Amino acid sequence: MKRLISFLYTIIGMVCFASVQSADEKAILKVLNDQVYYWNKGDLDNFVKGYWNNDSVMFIGSKGIVYGYQNTLNRYKQTYSDTAKMGKLSFKILHVNKLSSDTYFVAGKFFLKRTIGDAEGHYTLVFRKINGTWKIISDHSS
Repeated sequence: MKRLISFLYTIIGMVCFASVQSADEKAILKVLNDQVYYWNKGDLDNFVKGYWNNDSVMFIGSKGIVYGYQNTLNRYKQTYSDTAKMGKLSFKILHVNKLSSDTYFVAGKFFLKRTIGDAEGHYTLVFRKINGTWKIISDHSS
């Protein structure tokens, strides 16, 4: 009985959280959900479509800073050259904070379930609404 009540409180909490999200927050979370979907299909070309297709996009990882959409894609393809290295991705969103009408800051945790050994870490993302679409303009993952 206690488990059922706990489960129901969890479901109610999730529904309440979903109902208070703004349209912008829902759109940003959709970008992230799409990235998980494409990653888990082994499709890095579509995974990176969540990033701004511009030379100013910035990715910061353990090997330093990479600038540019194509360079970010190349970095992903080099680091995760096959599906064994990619594994299955999941995200845990920790914070979604509105900084201005066209900018959000997202912090979260990523998990890679892999046959070669699991990996996990944290990330911070800056999203900007560009031409009506939310795009990642800065990604710091470690």
